[in-house]
Amino acid sequence: MKIGLFVPCYVDALYPEVGVSTYQLLRSLNLDVEYPERQTCCGQPMGNAGFEHMAEPLALKFDELFAPYDYVVAPSASCAAYVRCFHPNLMKEKSCHAAGKTMDIVEFLHDVIKVKSLPAKFPHKVSVHNSCHGVRELGLSSPSERNIPRFNKIIDLLQLVEGIEVVEPERPDECCGFGGMFAVEEQAVSRRMGIDKVKRHIATGAEFVTGPDSSCLMHMQGIAEKEQLNIKFIHVAQILTAGL
Repeated sequence: MKIGLFVPCYVDALYPEVGVSTYQLLRSLNLDVEYPERQTCCGQPMGNAGFEHMAEPLALKFDELFAPYDYVVAPSASCAAYVRCFHPNLMKEKSCHAAGKTMDIVEFLHDVIKVKSLPAKFPHKVSVHNSCHGVRELGLSSPSERNIPRFNKIIDLLQLVEGIEVVEPERPDECCGFGGMFAVEEQAVSRRMGIDKVKRHIATGAEFVTGPDSSCLMHMQGIAEKEQLNIKFIHVAQILTAGL
């Protein structure tokens, strides 16, 4: 099994430690991992803003670069979801080889590798943030609006970590208000949603908020710092590699 590591542009620019942790995590499981250095943005910002024609060449380049791999793994649920759900349509009449095998790191570890143990240690209380793309496009956890048995793949993995205490906030899959362009065009609404979400995480008594999307964590961290709310933020991949 050969894995192509896709590190989204904003992770590479703002949270490179998340990409490093993802690589370390995959290598610790004795997986064959490569990081193609010519990778670029997947096109999600352009697509979300209504400029799909600008995302088309990025989708083509992504497919060319990652088609040879058995799986493409990313530390970003929203970017993995964009590739899988929207690249096939962007590429139109051309065959799309990479999209169907692109996965978020949580989904890959839980569904493909089926990890049953990890050597990680993280003796802290952690509140899980279920990001919208992860819940409703990748199925990382059960959406509250559907009458189905509850599940959460993020929590399943976190419970393999020694010393951790995992909790969820009230209204666990409610949006934090980020949404890319939404946070720019509807700044006041986005901010209010972020404040409400951060306060619900704090109400659990957690020291940290974690999740599979650095974008959501970035938004909430900015809210917390501006509002002087005392809680820290960490990507799930960093917890799963803690102490390695």
